[in-house]
Amino acid sequence: MKVERLKKDELDKYCKKLGIETKGLKKAELISAVYMFQRAEIDTAIAAGTCSELLALKISKLADDYTKNLKTKVLARKKEMQQDDNSHYLVYRVLGISGDEGKLIDEYQNTGRFLYKYAGSFLEEAASLCLFFSNSQGGKTTVENTQGQRPKTFEIDFLNGNDAIELKWRDATTDGDHITKEHTRVKVIKEHGYTPVRVMFYYPQREQAIKIQETLKTLYSGVDGQYYAEDDAWEYLYQVSGYNLKSILIDIAERRNNESAND
Repeated sequence: MKVERLKKDELDKYCKKLGIETKGLKKAELISAVYMFQRAEIDTAIAAGTCSELLALKISKLADDYTKNLKTKVLARKKEMQQDDNSHYLVYRVLGISGDEGKLIDEYQNTGRFLYKYAGSFLEEAASLCLFFSNSQGGKTTVENTQGQRPKTFEIDFLNGNDAIELKWRDATTDGDHITKEHTRVKVIKEHGYTPVRVMFYYPQREQAIKIQETLKTLYSGVDGQYYAEDDAWEYLYQVSGYNLKSILIDIAERRNNESAND
C-alpha cells in the first residue's frame, strides 16, 4: 500500500491498526512513522533469517488488497453502466455489432481501464517493496525541475544510492511529446547528480510504441543512464535487491489458479 496516497483520516486509521501513536502528528510525520515501523519489522526478519518469507507475505497481502479493490471498482462501474444511455448501440449495429455484443465490449473496455491501472500500480509497488527490503535508506523522492516551470518537480520512484530508478510495468504510449517530457526529466535527474535508470517489465507490442521505447533507450544511453526492459528488467531488480519478484508473483498466480479450481 502506498501510504502517500491515503487521506489523513485513512492514514490515521492505518497507523492505529499498526499500533502507531498518531496524536498530534501531521501526514508527513505519519508517513515517516509507517516507514520506520516497516523498517523495524524488516530488520527483525533479517536478524531471524526470515526476510524472504516476510517479503513474499507482504507482496501476497498487497496482491489480495489490489484484487479486492479492483473487483469493487469493476462491480461499481458495471452497476453504474446499467443506467447509461445506450443509444450509441445504433452505430454498433450499423457496423455489424449486435446490442448484446456492444454491451460486452463496453463492459470489457471499462474493466480493462481499471485492470491496466491496477496492474501497473501493483507491479510498481511490489518492485519498490523489493528495493526497500534491501535498502533502508532508499525510497520515493522528488527533484526540483531545473529546466522549466512545469512541472515544478519530477518524481523518482526509488532513489537507490545514486541510482534514480523509474519503475514501469509497461509503457505503451505513442505520444511523441512523451519523448520530450522524458528527455527533460532525465536531464533534470542527471543535473541533480543522479544516474537515471529505467526499469520496464513488459515491452509494448504496437510498432509506434516500440519506436518510442527505442528512442528512450537511446536517450538514456546518451546521458550515461541505464535502460532495462523485459527479462533484463526482472534480472536487474533481482541483482540490485537480491529478491526474485517474478518467482514470487508466479507463486501467487498459481495459488490463485488453485483457489479458482477448488471453488
